[in-house]
Amino acid sequence: MGTNQGGSNVADRVAIIGAGPCGLGLLRAFQQAEAAGASVPEVVCFEKQDDWGGLWNYTWRTGTDENGEPVHGSMYRYLWSNGPKECLEFADYSFDEHFGQPIPSFPPREVLYDYIIGRATAAGVRDKIRFSTPVRNVVWDESAGQFSVTVRNIDDDRTETEMFDWVVVANGHFSVPHVPTFDGIESFTGRVMHGHDFRDALEFKDKHVVIVGGSYSAEDISLQCHKYGAASVTISYRSGAMGFSWPAGMKEVPLITTISGSTVSFSDGSSVDADAIVMCTGYLHSFPFVDDSLRLKTGNRLYPPGLYKGVVWEANPKLMYLGMQDQYYTFSMFDLQAWFARDVVMGTAPLPDAAAMATEIGEWVAREEALADPYQEIDFQADYCRDLAAVVDYPPFDIDATVKMFVDWEHDKEHDILSYRNSSFASAVTGTPSPSHHTPWLAAMDDSMATYMATEVNLNERAATPNA
Repeated sequence: MGTNQGGSNVADRVAIIGAGPCGLGLLRAFQQAEAAGASVPEVVCFEKQDDWGGLWNYTWRTGTDENGEPVHGSMYRYLWSNGPKECLEFADYSFDEHFGQPIPSFPPREVLYDYIIGRATAAGVRDKIRFSTPVRNVVWDESAGQFSVTVRNIDDDRTETEMFDWVVVANGHFSVPHVPTFDGIESFTGRVMHGHDFRDALEFKDKHVVIVGGSYSAEDISLQCHKYGAASVTISYRSGAMGFSWPAGMKEVPLITTISGSTVSFSDGSSVDADAIVMCTGYLHSFPFVDDSLRLKTGNRLYPPGLYKGVVWEANPKLMYLGMQDQYYTFSMFDLQAWFARDVVMGTAPLPDAAAMATEIGEWVAREEALADPYQEIDFQADYCRDLAAVVDYPPFDIDATVKMFVDWEHDKEHDILSYRNSSFASAVTGTPSPSHHTPWLAAMDDSMATYMATEVNLNERAATPNA
């Protein structure tokens, strides 16, 4: 194949696709190395949106955006972190540093967005990003030993092609919905949508909603609908119930069998009359802009085959993917991957030969396939993070503490699915305990950063809690 596995030189060019948490993490990694005195390659980040933040860059739009591009974002109003912020904290930029004070453990969307962008702004990396520039094609040119990267400049309505020595795909895998079908769905008289297009739970106030799915998005969108006043929420699962102690008005049933008009029937013989069906049925790893020979093809799993250290494309190590795993850890894991990708590019993390890479990938994949429950999955991903941490200079954080937090979090959810976000944890970076939030999550109807950061209980906040 002719790829050089020995690292780069400063004349190399690196293309990063996506300016969300993964892409911004890699920009930060290069900036950190340069600030420490290293010579770094030229780095160009292509972002199809007109601002940074990736999925966290909230938009009211669904379907296609103002330029005819598929809408990337799946964020919705009233989204709160569904895991402790202490398990995703940047080790080089703590929440305490950003906000100047400790904050509660389960922030809403706007708060986390402010945190992500705060680090990127402090690092001064915005000038490395070409906004409104979707990538159209990435091809390996064997004769040149480089990638041909074709992009669309939306502002100028111009397509252009440049050559890069390295390409890092960092556009995530939670933007292209997987949408199943059901017998009779074309006759349904209500609203049918995927969670990707869900924007506001108030749309379903006083409605009877069927949620299809059995994982985190189904769990959270169901809770959002309940919190903001849905008349009932029926969660239809395929492989297994989530099994939480749902409050009155919420229940789990097996998979849909047929739909007729407003009636949705399930495999246990039960049925409901519904106003809306929301498919929380996952997302596809979709990279149509990458040549077929370079394209990651995988389901949502903790260790996608073909990626050495979960990052380096085995068949061509000049190509890397960030954030392609199913996730317990998020920002901190993305950072570890970014630091590793940077070091591969700069030659400070030399890669083993193809056989050694294949062996190590196989060992991780085999271990993943033997995992039996979420607690084993947490341990697995923690070990993956430790593996990366051992070979990069990312600032240390207490991974053992995050494992305990994740376990406590799982137990909190099993104890009371409506109140687990009221728990408090201590930072694995600074050790600072988080304060309790002034308003229990179920009563916190306003998810704005201003209300969240207030130090006193906002009595108006508790004025109307539809399903408390």
